[in-house]
Amino acid sequence: QVHLVTSGGGSVQAGGSLTLSCGTSGFTYCIYDITWYRQTPKKEREFIAKIQTDGTSTYADSIKGRFTISRADARSVVFLEMNSLKPEDTATYLCEGRNKPPLPDRCRQAEVWGRGTLVNVSS
Repeated sequence: QVHLVTSGGGSVQAGGSLTLSCGTSGFTYCIYDITWYRQTPKKEREFIAKIQTDGTSTYADSIKGRFTISRADARSVVFLEMNSLKPEDTATYLCEGRNKPPLPDRCRQAEVWGRGTLVNVSS
């Protein structure tokens, strides 16, 4: 079974930038819409951005204009470019992959998750 691999987190000062990536751990016949979330111990999981396999993207109001989600094609790694970071952006960022029905032949995992990557923004 595949899972999602996330990377790119780290520590940065307010106003800085980071780019996160999310990709599958191996080959899969599934093609996933990818959604980024973030969570902290004090807050519920928060939707950040989503990109569908056709490239259509949506964003949360809290990060609109600062974050950009992108992918080269339906099977490629998804990037979340984060600019003008604020201390309140500090969180663990996770990505979820969801294959819309009907599933392609030999696609067995309609939904997959990554472990997350920590982003720490200091003031």
